[in-house]
Amino acid sequence: MRTLGLSIISMALTGLVIGNAYYQKKQFYPSVVYITKSNPSMAVIYIQALVLVLMLGKVMKKIFLGTLRAAEFEHLMERFWYALTETCLAFTVFRDDFNPKFVALFTVLLFLKSFHWLAEDRVDYMERSPVIGWLFHVRVAGLLLCLGLFDFELISYAYQSTIAKGVTVQLVFGFEYAILMTMVINTAIKYIFHAAELRSDTPWENKAVFLLYTELIIGFTRVILYVVFVILMVKIFTLPMFAFRPMYYTMRNFKKALNDVILSRRAIRNMNTLYPDATTEELQMSDNICIICREDMVSNSKKLPCGHIFHTACLRSWFQRQQTCPTCRLNILRTPITAATTTAAAAAAAAAAAAAAGTGGNAGPQAGNDGGVAGAAASVAAAGGGTASGATIDASRPTIGLPGIGATATLNSTLPNGIPTAAANAMTMFPGAPLVLPPFPFVGLPPYTMPLPPVPPMFETLTDDEIRAMEGNERRHIEERIKHLQNIRTLLDASVALMNQYTAITARLSPEAVAHLQQQQQQQQTIAAPQPVQSTTGAASSSGVG
Repeated sequence: MRTLGLSIISMALTGLVIGNAYYQKKQFYPSVVYITKSNPSMAVIYIQALVLVLMLGKVMKKIFLGTLRAAEFEHLMERFWYALTETCLAFTVFRDDFNPKFVALFTVLLFLKSFHWLAEDRVDYMERSPVIGWLFHVRVAGLLLCLGLFDFELISYAYQSTIAKGVTVQLVFGFEYAILMTMVINTAIKYIFHAAELRSDTPWENKAVFLLYTELIIGFTRVILYVVFVILMVKIFTLPMFAFRPMYYTMRNFKKALNDVILSRRAIRNMNTLYPDATTEELQMSDNICIICREDMVSNSKKLPCGHIFHTACLRSWFQRQQTCPTCRLNILRTPITAATTTAAAAAAAAAAAAAAGTGGNAGPQAGNDGGVAGAAASVAAAGGGTASGATIDASRPTIGLPGIGATATLNSTLPNGIPTAAANAMTMFPGAPLVLPPFPFVGLPPYTMPLPPVPPMFETLTDDEIRAMEGNERRHIEERIKHLQNIRTLLDASVALMNQYTAITARLSPEAVAHLQQQQQQQQTIAAPQPVQSTTGAASSSGVG
């Protein structure tokens, strides 16, 4: 009703202006000259032209789009006000060319931009709509065809005008319509892909890949156009302030598309090479419904490091846009390391420590004791990593290289049997907490009895000949010294590795797990402490006195 009332008022005012001019001049041409020379009359004519543009827009909306959704209307108004601000900035740049024709050209540009935005939103809605009728296809195809023809004709007009008259304001309109042409091409490609997928019974797996590369190519083309446009404007006119905002958003979208391509390829490569296929037992034990497509998972499923299972095709499409787990948002771009690597590293450490203990046993009692400590340290590391079959951890966890072992000591990914299930559940509630607890005395487990180091000999009581005999002067004595130093280095590296594991685990434990472990340790200390025994006679006497 508001639009209808505005249209009636503007038409009535226009009729009064034309009637007044014809009443005074009595002829057509004098009446036209009178209207063009009168500022109030021209203001009424401009208002009438704007109302006609609005009415034409409503008619085209009714034909090609029907009823606008709330999201489409909000996007249109948000973009329209930005475009209107940029138009006002453009008026300041081309103030010498400011005339009715210039205003009309900018009005047509804003009019066509609005329908380009609406067409883009409508095609995006096509992918989310469950039912698409033939009328939708006719409307979208007709709108894209009309917009493409308008853009092509206006680009041709701007080119011919620039060739004939030199560099004018038509250069700006030519670049604007070239940008709109890229938008039409991108929207048309999206529409073709969506329509092709609707005609098939199964989802098109490679559609997301094609759309991603299409956005990358279109974004690169827009960046080139904006850069060339700004360079030409700076050389011919002045710095185009009105083009900075769209150019910035175009470059940002191109950067995002490029990052999406790189990260998606990396995520898909990790999925194909690092993540195992879900077995039938795992599917039966868990909810076998893929939350991406909401269908049952029978085969062709992948298990992510966090333990969630999805269809391989669904994950491939998901990773085109996001590189996180659809359920827990775990970043899957971090290369996981399987627990087999951890077990192999622990076994290698144990073997190296055992070999060092065997070779150092002939060099004296000190070497034998050192070898025993090395074996104990290696057995602790092997006990922590030997139970981690099939589990995976993140590469961002601390890794400590052990020289002389040839492997990497890594945090384990399972809890030993001594840790209660409640503590494990409390730790799994927090993704930042590690899933590893090597056995060590201060987490509530029984303390280990470690042998005391041997007392070094008193060299003051030895004679020079005895000390010289201990030093030796043959090759085997030098080899034994080198072996001693190698054993000491291995023991120190193993100790540093274990202490780093303990420090990392205690620093990343959740408060619930720490509280539970402390409570368990207090209970064990209470049970181990002797209970005071009250004498019977003392009790009886006290009761008698009472």
